[in-house]
Amino acid sequence: MTAPDNFAEKRRFIIRLGKALHKFGTPAYRLEAHLQDVSTFLELKACFIITPTALTFVLSEDEENQQYNHVIRVKPGDLDLGSLARTDELVDELSSGQRTLSEAIERLDDIANKPNPYGRFLTFLAFGASSGAFSMLMHTSWNDVFWSVLLGFVVCLFTFWAEYSRRVTETLEPIAAITTALLASAITLIDPSINMPLVILSAIIAFIPGLALTLGLAELAARHLMSGTARIMDAVMMLFKLYFGAVLGMALGKLFWGEVLYVTPASMPVWTAWAAVTTLSISLVILFRVRKKDAPWGIISGYVAFGASIIGAAYLGPALGAFVGAFVLGMYANLFSRIMRLPSSIVKLLGLVVLVPGSKVYIGLNSAVSGVNMLNTNNIGSEAFLIFMSLVAGLVFSNVALPSRKTL
Repeated sequence: MTAPDNFAEKRRFIIRLGKALHKFGTPAYRLEAHLQDVSTFLELKACFIITPTALTFVLSEDEENQQYNHVIRVKPGDLDLGSLARTDELVDELSSGQRTLSEAIERLDDIANKPNPYGRFLTFLAFGASSGAFSMLMHTSWNDVFWSVLLGFVVCLFTFWAEYSRRVTETLEPIAAITTALLASAITLIDPSINMPLVILSAIIAFIPGLALTLGLAELAARHLMSGTARIMDAVMMLFKLYFGAVLGMALGKLFWGEVLYVTPASMPVWTAWAAVTTLSISLVILFRVRKKDAPWGIISGYVAFGASIIGAAYLGPALGAFVGAFVLGMYANLFSRIMRLPSSIVKLLGLVVLVPGSKVYIGLNSAVSGVNMLNTNNIGSEAFLIFMSLVAGLVFSNVALPSRKTL
């Protein structure tokens, strides 16, 4: 029989592991499955209920002994794929006998407290580059790309400020949207050829919850109803805050310095889409803190997802093209997991960002509220919904065709 103090150490490790993986942005259905596997290895009877804002652990040595319950309130986690990979390797080291439980607990603390490996300067550049890359994907104009990059830098400064101010943290998204909208409306005085709503969207693209919506739908598909619903509602409220901030900023800008007649610029060439995917993939590696040795795999995932979706769209249409992209991406991610013995999420989430139509949800919301189309697209709201469904289905089918050997 397991000694009482050993049980205490085991439950301490399980609880800290759950907190750490949640902090690194692991979806509920994957986190519960992983914790269940670790509990089985540690010879514990366990039950877990994971939501974006609460963690519940029920642990015991066997069915006859008294259960240990632990409930904690948490904040939704942010993606940290480098720490996720280190944590998965730590569990492998524990299961292979390379580390003791006490050593594993200390290592978990080290991983959780590890500083950003890329530093502030590269993070600053990545914010601007991701905004410019999104603008390039929209095939607007070089003017839009230039101003999107500059406003992306402004948004990054707000995120840095939020690390030191609780007030800014609570209102980060609407304040960033208001400020970028104000600046964008002022920029039209200098450059009337910019698509102001699109430039604003590009600047705040790091906050657009497209990935959160996709993960929420994936959780619902896995029958994790509480977590999926909570994640989707949180993403929707985030979208509302961003849209309100953008609308308020544009209204204040019009009040302060009037409205400028829009001058249609020349469109960008088609090849720039691949340059945008390259830039976006590199930026996401930095923003999601992917380890440098895993970065090439992550960058390739952007090409895989985008290329497969383009080919699929040419034959099946945009929505089913997204299904093809997600299916091929899932296969690629699971192959990565088998070769590198790491979680498939490390590369899957990077490629998924290229596919998720979070921006289309924002554009559809703008069309529904204002009646004005930011781009020349019809039925963008229904198209975004179909793409979300296609992405979830593509990931599910890829896991059936080539299962991952990792639960994360």
